[in-house]
This record gives sequence, C-alpha cells and structure tokens, in this order.
Amino acid sequence: MVESVRIGVNKYMKMIAHQQHINSESGMTAKDVKQPQIFHMVANHIGSEHHEVIFNSEGGIQALEEVIFSLETYDITIVHASVGMCLISKYVRKNTDSMVIFSGEGSDELIQGYIYFHKASSPERAEEKSERLLRELYLFDVLHEDRTTAAHGLELRVPFLDHQFSSYYLSLTPEMRIPKNVIEKHLLRETFEDSSQILKEILWQPKEVFSDRITSVKNSWFKILQEYIEHQVDDAMIANAAQKFPFNIPKSKEGYYYHQIFECHYPNQADWLSHYWMPEWINATDPSAHTLTHYKSAANA
Repeated sequence: MVESVRIGVNKYMKMIAHQQHINSESGMTAKDVKQPQIFHMVANHIGSEHHEVIFNSEGGIQALEEVIFSLETYDITIVHASVGMCLISKYVRKNTDSMVIFSGEGSDELIQGYIYFHKASSPERAEEKSERLLRELYLFDVLHEDRTTAAHGLELRVPFLDHQFSSYYLSLTPEMRIPKNVIEKHLLRETFEDSSQILKEILWQPKEVFSDRITSVKNSWFKILQEYIEHQVDDAMIANAAQKFPFNIPKSKEGYYYHQIFECHYPNQADWLSHYWMPEWINATDPSAHTLTHYKSAANA
C-alpha cells in the first residue's frame, strides 16, 4: 500500500523536476524569520533559481483591500493567507517570465495536514472532516491561491488534487490516512523515507503556516493585522455588528474590518461565504494556527 502511494506521488515530483528551468519564491517581512535557511536548502537541492520577496508590514496592510476584492470573500483565515500570496504573485508577474505556478494546495485537506487532525476522536471522524474540506476547497484554501495568482495573470497547478491521485488516496483505509506519532501527513512523508528527492532535514519537519511564517516568530502576521485593526474598529462598531452584518455576524474587530471592506465592493452578497473557516475539535476562537497549543509550544522551545 505504502509503495503504491510512493509511486503515485513520485510521478508528480518527477513531472516538476523534469522542467528545464525552475523558479521558486518565498515571501517574508522581517529579518528574523525562521525559514530562509530552509528555503535555500530546498532550492539548492532541487536546483531552482530562488527569489526572496521582502515586504514590510505596511505593504501587507495596504494590500488588504486589493486582496479582499480579488478573493470575493471576507473569511479571516483566507485573507490572512492571501496577502503573502498576492505580493508574491505580483513579484513573479513583474520580475520573471514564469506563468505557471505549482502549489501544494489541497494536500492539507486530502492528506489531513491540519494540526487539529491530531484531535480527531477516530479515523472515521478525520475521514469525514477531510472529505468535507475537499468539498469546500472553492470557499477556502484553493480559492485564495487561485484568485491571488489569477489576479496577476498567473496559472495555478495543484498536483495533489489530480483526480487520479486524490481518488486513490481517498480509497485507502481511514487508519492509514490519520496523523501518526504526532506527525501530520505521516503516510506521505513515509513514502519518501528511502528517497533522495526530499532532504531528510525537511521530510519530518512539523507543519508551518504560510500566512504566519511570512513574518518573524515573535510577531506573527495575524498579530500585526489585529494590532492595526484595533485602531480601525471600535467597541461600539462591534456592539452593532449584528445589525450591520446580520449574515455571518463578525465576532472580532478583525472579522468586522474584512466584512466592511467586502461590503464596499460586493454589497448585500455576504451569503457568498456560507460559514467561517475554523479549526475543528478544539475550543478555538481565532482561526490562526499560531493560537494553537502546538505552535505556542514550538515557538517557546
């Protein structure tokens, strides 16, 4: 079974590796970001021409309205993730001749990569959640990459959502697909254990969150946004939120701010978003993964 998965996944890795020229991009806003050395290791390993896109907090905040207009949504976690993608896409369009972008989107939904999958009460519950997430890709994660790249004339490719691969992966037993040994995407990682295609230093790295790791570990992107929005939305506005936005009533100032921008561009269309994205099986009040115990422990290590 594992060998069959290895063959399937390797097919897509080789498809990418066989391109004559590969560009790779990463985005960050601070010099103390944890990831640059990892980016360089991977770029050297696969032989890509690597670009780092440096932007500051002000640039990210100024992009919010453009991002929400492109997304046609006000979901908090999708807006978080889309700012970095928007700025990287803008850079790619302006500074390279690349038009087709490979993305790992869809893997968290298909292969149970979200940290909260560790909390599922059974493999069957995890399977149900995974399939629901796949049905909702058009509302959330694939939406944000599709819209932010398309807005800059780029074409997105998502190999993990290839219909043959995803159908095969979903045919595996629920027990095979759940996280194991406190490692998400365990089966996928295990298939590359004896392969040189992925560096061993990378293979078993814990999941990182793109939308938060574009900034420093000490001052995460969601905190920067919340601190800015604190001065844009007052308590009286939140108290009146149910009257102003009766569908998907915002519970936070950040949610109110994004909903307000959305309404300016798409009045009376709030029902385009059926519900907010939130982690499952935990008592979460904020969609950012860095509010979860898993990441708090890692940051303090």
